[in-house]
Amino acid sequence: MSSFKIQGGLKLNGEITPQGAKNEALQIIAAVLLSPEPITINNIPNIRDVNKLIELVGDLGAKVEQLGPEQYRFTAKDLNVDFLETAEFKTKAASLRGSIMILGPLLARYGYAKIPRPGGDKIGRRRLDTHFLGFEKLGAKFNYNSQDGFYKIDASNLQGCYIHLDEASVTGTANILMAAVLAKGTTTIYNAACEPYIQQLCRMLMGMGAKITGIGSNLLTIDGVDQLSGTEHTMLPDMIEVGSFIGLAAMTQSNITIKNAGVKHLGLIPGVFQKLGINLKIEGDDIIVAAQEQYVIDTFIDGSILTVADSPWPGFTPDLLSIVLVTAIQAKGTVLVHQKMFESRLFFVDKLIDMGAQIILCDPHRATVIGMNRQQPLKGITMSSPDIRAGVALLIAALSAKGESIISNVEQIDRGYQHIDTRLINLGAKIERLD
Repeated sequence: MSSFKIQGGLKLNGEITPQGAKNEALQIIAAVLLSPEPITINNIPNIRDVNKLIELVGDLGAKVEQLGPEQYRFTAKDLNVDFLETAEFKTKAASLRGSIMILGPLLARYGYAKIPRPGGDKIGRRRLDTHFLGFEKLGAKFNYNSQDGFYKIDASNLQGCYIHLDEASVTGTANILMAAVLAKGTTTIYNAACEPYIQQLCRMLMGMGAKITGIGSNLLTIDGVDQLSGTEHTMLPDMIEVGSFIGLAAMTQSNITIKNAGVKHLGLIPGVFQKLGINLKIEGDDIIVAAQEQYVIDTFIDGSILTVADSPWPGFTPDLLSIVLVTAIQAKGTVLVHQKMFESRLFFVDKLIDMGAQIILCDPHRATVIGMNRQQPLKGITMSSPDIRAGVALLIAALSAKGESIISNVEQIDRGYQHIDTRLINLGAKIERLD
């Protein structure tokens, strides 16, 4: 297990470019299994979860060629579905929540797939019902074996149909979409997720020959085709990194320019941080965050306390609520952070309280942050990263704190942020990785 030793209280300065989007990568890489022809993907982030999925795609028999630091070519001509029966597959797939994304492509091409219960962040209940209910609507037969822990799906004759999703699940929408592109007839997905990453997946599939309408809406219509061809696809910048860097700049009173931020795909993200009082300047596709001595949290029009809550796109992403929470610690004013989707994602606030933050954890879903307006700095402590997003929130807190902090279990951070220590050191941070 690795740790970060952080010397806090330093002001950072410079430019940083966000990596390719992690959440898009897990869908796009799975989609290469839909075609026997070469598919080139650009801007792939070099992070633990993505690298594990690339390895899994290779284990299934796809030819994987790294053409550059962030560019890969995949050729899934002859896949070995027998690999699904091996102990090695069970071990690898169970360690990666993104492994669930291979189900749709395998069902579409081979009519059969299985997956062990996937792992991932320990942030509360993350059910898989939407995926399997969608597959069943398409004609698949689903079985869960409690003895070996495998979900098994048989789908020798997928038929297009009308599907009304019980929740606007991003991964559920992506999985059903990938199964439907090769199904016979027309599939309609209502209450579909419409995040930019789903839009990107749709555009990639259309580049491969799929027929999809309604992109960007919650009503997708897919006319099945017999086969898909190769294509080239470039992934978006990671919006979660963009939000993380905005919060980092504010907390550490730093001058940071976020290059190639994918501004038009950020939705509410810039506006939410502006409600925290952070001044953002957008020049082309770059976001400039200048050092601020003070940033003042807005109130609602009637003077009541600001609430920041997550909701499906085009609402505010839940992955940035931990960043909003930590950023508010040194603001002037009060904000209620309401995490609706995951009941354990706010449990890292005890570490922030130990550092000196004024936070009231109301319940598993809500926390009230009383901004300290820089009247006193946070103090460095020893702590552990519970998940990807909380880990980066703790890293931001440590960089703004007085003294030295140790964050253990930084493998969680590595799952979602590419070389984050090296990139922040280039901005002037003092971070040492301890193995």
